Amino acid sequence: MKLINILLEQSWRPLSAAEIENDKDELFDLINRAYAPLGGHPNVTNPNDIKSAGDNYSVVDLDDDPEDDATVTYKNRAGGQKLVAMGHDGSKPARSAAVAKTVSDLNKNGYYIEVSGTILDILKAKGVAIVDDETTVKAALKGKAITWHGDGSYDRKLGGKTHRKVMMGKPNVK
Repeated sequence: MKLINILLEQSWRPLSAAEIENDKDELFDLINRAYAPLGGHPNVTNPNDIKSAGDNYSVVDLDDDPEDDATVTYKNRAGGQKLVAMGHDGSKPARSAAVAKTVSDLNKNGYYIEVSGTILDILKAKGVAIVDDETTVKAALKGKAITWHGDGSYDRKLGGKTHRKVMMGKPNVK
């Protein structure tokens, strides 16, 4: 089945605060599975981190079991909706749906992400714009210290460690 058919048949739905709390174990499992090859998500190390990790969670169920299969997570930030995590159940349809949702959102004004590694390569291949203006990046990160490298990448501390990142998407900044 083509991904477009999956996305048309199965809708992403936002979770309420009560649903986020009730589903924190499932959300953690989805995020943890996606970030396991990277050593885990720096801000989501257990189910109790779910509430503080994001302000908005959306999920999709792609199969017949009752559990959600993928999630994307956003925080309300100076630049708009910052994608801070995605997760999946490990299946190819769930991985594809999470990436497709991410690409779709990042092509809208007011959505952005900080990335590195494989997901940077995937999003570049899907045509997501790199924010290569230092002023825009600093405005979107409002008050976060960065070391700009002049090539669209920068270093900043996350989870107590320095990471090289690239901002992608369309943050709203003035």
